[in-house]
Amino acid sequence: AQLAPPVPVAARSAAALAYEKAKQVPVSLRDEREFAAQAASDSLAPAAVAAQEEMLAGLRGKDVLLTFIESYGRNAVEDPRYAPQVDATLQAGMARLAAGGYAARSGWLTSPVSGGSSWLAHATLVSGLRIDNQQRYRSLVSSDRLTLSKAFQSSGWETANVMPGTDRAWPEAAYFGFDRVHDGPGLGYRGLDFAWSPMPDQYALAQFQRREHGRTDRGPLMAQLELTSSHVPWWPYPKLVDWDAIGDGSIFRAQVEGGEPPEKIWKNDDRMREAYRDSTVYSLETVLSYVERYGDDRLVMVFLGDHQPASIITGENPSHDVPITIVTRDRAVLDRIAGWRWQDGLKPGEQAPVWRMDSFRDRFLT
Repeated sequence: AQLAPPVPVAARSAAALAYEKAKQVPVSLRDEREFAAQAASDSLAPAAVAAQEEMLAGLRGKDVLLTFIESYGRNAVEDPRYAPQVDATLQAGMARLAAGGYAARSGWLTSPVSGGSSWLAHATLVSGLRIDNQQRYRSLVSSDRLTLSKAFQSSGWETANVMPGTDRAWPEAAYFGFDRVHDGPGLGYRGLDFAWSPMPDQYALAQFQRREHGRTDRGPLMAQLELTSSHVPWWPYPKLVDWDAIGDGSIFRAQVEGGEPPEKIWKNDDRMREAYRDSTVYSLETVLSYVERYGDDRLVMVFLGDHQPASIITGENPSHDVPITIVTRDRAVLDRIAGWRWQDGLKPGEQAPVWRMDSFRDRFLT
């Protein structure tokens, strides 16, 4: 095929691509310079060493769990295709938690990404900088920028990261401020993969409980948990089992063996959307069940979505908003954030504040 003989389409397309890439170079270099200046200008850095204890005084002695739920976005709680089941899960979960003495507040954060690149959202939340491309991420981890986990670490907390979806070395752990990292291979799962997700969220949380939260020889703990069961392609998704029966994860094999492959589900848009809804419900149920089972007066659970799912789930041009919730038995912790005007319960409503995700670090620490 030719557009203007004798120039073939492929050659013209390649030339156009090269031209567009060339145009991006000065833009990319300018962004790199601007971002480096932003990273170096840290409003908390001058006071960080001297004031971290004061900044975190309201959490002294608490175990703070920062839990990311994959693809848990605003559409999950507002889109009529997903909201009834998600709302029922949150309402029932809040009733059970309230019976156990817990209270919760919820709001919205605007993620820098949508449909994927979860690590960019994670970095945005903890660094207080908008990380929306890999170049910014590389610049961040080469900087001295204060992160949430680093602030906890230097203030006497033990810090840990659970990353079931990571299967290779992660040298950035030192930058972010983690004493220990539990990656996929290190978690010892002996079941079958759930498509992209290498293990159920419940197994990852059970291992976190055994290796970190449930230890009796530790001080206060800050942990970042990155759950994967609601990751695309959303099928097959796990079902909750008895926490005491989890063991090495072999119990989950029966939930995968003989099931339909993801490719078949993806041929039907309605079934794919149902799988997104149900896997998100599973992830939420698992987090809430963990709090019920293993929570205590020291626990402060912060859970949120990292980004909205792909447009096949949300439709075109969705917001980048994700829910965020803080759960604790200690009302004094929630009293400290009264000025945030977050709404009571596990589900933020339409009137709940919407903040940029990169504003969270400073609000949380101060």
